[in-house]
Amino acid sequence: MKRNLLTVVAAGAIALGGFVVVQAQPGPGGPCGHGDWHGHAFGLKGITEKLNLTSDQQTKVQPILDQAKPQITAIHQEAMQKMKTVMDSTLSQIRPLLNADQQKKLDDIQKAHQDMMNAHKALHNAMQE
Repeated sequence: MKRNLLTVVAAGAIALGGFVVVQAQPGPGGPCGHGDWHGHAFGLKGITEKLNLTSDQQTKVQPILDQAKPQITAIHQEAMQKMKTVMDSTLSQIRPLLNADQQKKLDDIQKAHQDMMNAHKALHNAMQE
């Protein structure tokens, strides 16, 4: 049971950590520098394709979307930070319950995750140039 719990928590930390790092790097056009808000169809192109808006409607819709972007981004970043805080707290409570081998494995998982996030960030930055 302890091993299953560790696996679930570690997987959650990895998934959440990656999402937090990506979302914490806002760029032009959305949280990750993409106009489509990472697939949430908040970009004008996504809306216009799905709703088949006329160019006049697109012109009227764009300022509404532009006004909503910073508010939604702020709410999302706050939620991600709160989730990260809970995950960090959970791992810090679980860590003392692990034996030395399990703690080392957790450290290795966290390091691999950090390395992956650093590589992802470097790739993201390179693509922005």
